[in-house]
Amino acid sequence: MCEYNYDIVVLGGGPGGYVSAIRCAQFGKKVALVEARELGGTCLNRGCIPTKALLHSAEVYEMAKNAAACGVTTGEVGFDFGKVAEYKDGVVTKLRTGVAGLEKAHGVKVINGFGKLIDAHTLDVNGESITFDKLILATGSSPARPPIPGIDGQNVVTSDEILTMNELPGSFVIIGGGVIGIEFATLFSTLERPVTVIEMMPSILPGVDADVVRTLNRVLKKKKVNVINNARVTEIVGGETVTVKYELNGAQKTAEGACCVVSVGRRAMTADIGLENLGIEMNRAFINIDEHCRTNIENIYAIGDITGKIQLAHVASAQGLVAAANACGRDEVMDYSVVPSCIYTSPEIAFVGLSEDKAKAQGIEYKVGTFNVAGNGRAMIMGEALGTAKLIAAPDGKLLGAQLMCPRATDMIAEIAAVLHKGGTIEDISGTIHPHPTVSEVVMEAAHDFEGLCCHGLPKRK
Repeated sequence: MCEYNYDIVVLGGGPGGYVSAIRCAQFGKKVALVEARELGGTCLNRGCIPTKALLHSAEVYEMAKNAAACGVTTGEVGFDFGKVAEYKDGVVTKLRTGVAGLEKAHGVKVINGFGKLIDAHTLDVNGESITFDKLILATGSSPARPPIPGIDGQNVVTSDEILTMNELPGSFVIIGGGVIGIEFATLFSTLERPVTVIEMMPSILPGVDADVVRTLNRVLKKKKVNVINNARVTEIVGGETVTVKYELNGAQKTAEGACCVVSVGRRAMTADIGLENLGIEMNRAFINIDEHCRTNIENIYAIGDITGKIQLAHVASAQGLVAAANACGRDEVMDYSVVPSCIYTSPEIAFVGLSEDKAKAQGIEYKVGTFNVAGNGRAMIMGEALGTAKLIAAPDGKLLGAQLMCPRATDMIAEIAAVLHKGGTIEDISGTIHPHPTVSEVVMEAAHDFEGLCCHGLPKRK
């Protein structure tokens, strides 16, 4: 019997923490999971899940408005945002209850409270000392609030506050054209609210394939989203109408909305948890870890957004499994080389590996295979025949990366990630029989195009 209360304590119950706690229990360890708020962390309660639930409601609304094109009569179509919020909350509650049930079923002790490190084997939780042999830090992140004058003004919010609203404001100014900002722009514009997006960089979605961004810009313009690039916000004046002041090409300009959403990234939640008591090595607000997810303190691991690697829920979960294995005496290494990314716009965007822009910038020799979604039967049936599938590979066919912009892109990217993870080739995709009619055929067609043998695309000019 060990001398500690627990073999392993996990601090933080997000998608990395709750998974690592279960995995440690599966390996036969006595485990406690400490969480100050709700199980599931930001992803389940204030991020991925509630945002996608709202986006689904918006998608259903848009489908209902366009139902006549399919011969379906719906009558007058509208939405009740209070009911939409109830639906979102119901989904979150069911999933959170499911997580709690999984922890209990695996014998994990869930402790609700704020944990602070006293030493390398002791955690204070609500005034009670909990001791452990190993610790996995998984405290996550929160929305960043940059030092913009007026950022704490009336009707100036982050994603956290937006996701608690039961009434939808009449118009929005979104500061930040990254993934979160553009997903909110998609949501609000689909629900017929005027939206202005102010982005400091030359393009929205920095790092996403330029061809994809160009298509998305056309979609957003059609939805009457006003995207302003190369703009630096200088001040926010809150009130019933929020005024956002910004500088563009040396000129001072303003944008107004009933609500301003600040969406400029996330900051690691590493303050006030006692890291200084142990001398844990940091890189600014992030915790330094090795390939085993171990900190410089031998018995303490860190995972998720606090590590400053890739701030995605599925990366946190993967790190959680690696940290759990190593904390339980195994030897596993974290591999960040193949990490798919998803953006829940309409159409959806998903990508993995090298983009064409990055391959070009790095001087890597490559070829491209593409397929226009307009040539896909299933997408046409769905009334969503906009977008493209693009595969990037070395001249010998070894797969380097892919970008998808099409219906269900976020579901389909896993196929490409699996091939890429195994060092596969274009032929591995082109030689695989894809079911018909499905949107997944666009991936196969792009592979055929790479080989110059696409039957459903126009021949390329010599």
